[in-house]
Amino acid sequence: MGAILLAALGVFFFFLPGYVGRRMNATIEGPPYEASERAKELHKNLLVADLHADTLMWDRDLLKRGDWGHVDLPRLIEGNVAAQAFTVVTKTPRGMNIESNSGDTDNITPLALAERWPVTSWLNLTERALYQARRLQEASARSNGKLVILRTRQEVTNFLERRKTDTEIVGGFLGLEGAHALEGDAANLDRLYDAGFRMIGMAHFFDNEMAGSAHGVEKYGLTDKGRELTRRMEEKRVFIDLAHASPKTIDDVLRIATRPVIVSHTGVKGTCDNMRNLSDDHLKAITNNGGIVGIGFWETAVCGRDAAAIAKAIRYAANIMGVDHVALGSDYDGAIEAPFDVTGVVRITDALLREGFNEDEIRKIMGENVIRLLQSYLP
Repeated sequence: MGAILLAALGVFFFFLPGYVGRRMNATIEGPPYEASERAKELHKNLLVADLHADTLMWDRDLLKRGDWGHVDLPRLIEGNVAAQAFTVVTKTPRGMNIESNSGDTDNITPLALAERWPVTSWLNLTERALYQARRLQEASARSNGKLVILRTRQEVTNFLERRKTDTEIVGGFLGLEGAHALEGDAANLDRLYDAGFRMIGMAHFFDNEMAGSAHGVEKYGLTDKGRELTRRMEEKRVFIDLAHASPKTIDDVLRIATRPVIVSHTGVKGTCDNMRNLSDDHLKAITNNGGIVGIGFWETAVCGRDAAAIAKAIRYAANIMGVDHVALGSDYDGAIEAPFDVTGVVRITDALLREGFNEDEIRKIMGENVIRLLQSYLP
């Protein structure tokens, strides 16, 4: 019996996390990825930025090239990605879907146990966020300056100056998937801010104490605590992320926001009509707010499985919002099947050329819009 128990524990701790991660973060096509010569020449001169990757959730060394998943430092450098948002997941419901979920169950607890997260994080969502932030900080410390954490406008400026002569560096900034990680207390924002978080989503796949989710049961708007959190985030210059937010939450935030918001990863109903994606009215309202929308790479976001579908959604959003308000929001390593890993982002550059965007417009969409917001609105 002891041997069977030891074997079971071995499978749970050493085999299962990698098996689950590999299955849940697949690519439709593996590298190398071909693109036109014009796209390749343009792409190597872009400042590419992506607003969403859940890589820190998985038991992989960020500094080593992985043989599964979508993002790590070597592949970010190969894909010429200058800035990457590392977004932190702390809780997801079993059987999660885009229609209706409660917060009564949690997929992350068994993952935290299997990946041997600190005991303090097993039952506390704030501690789970702080643990993943420490993972990014530790990777940055081991990277010999190749992975730079961006927390302030000055750090962004310094990073961009370095990148003029060294393109083999990546700037990472921390985001949070869902304000449930504050454990119902807006004061926990201070702890997350001190850990480097500069973007926080109001909701993820279920309604929480702060705001309703587009995929929740009640789908309400901001609560009183959510309004307090919104005020505190604006004071601390933390971006509000409206990905996954209910329509009421989006309306409530935009009614009171004084700084640009971000939708880190989404699609648009105009090319893919479902509860996950943004309406034309919300695209227009976010434009009026000065915010940006990151278009996702997965099928539910764009109703397609290739770069052409991503570019089509970008074209639709740009037609309504203007190119200054559209960006990339991959959802890499977020339990999605992606068309390609991060080394294949050049295919989006290629698809945007085929959509008729000019090179200046592509520079903005592929990253300069994100960099502009970071430089203008971080502390």
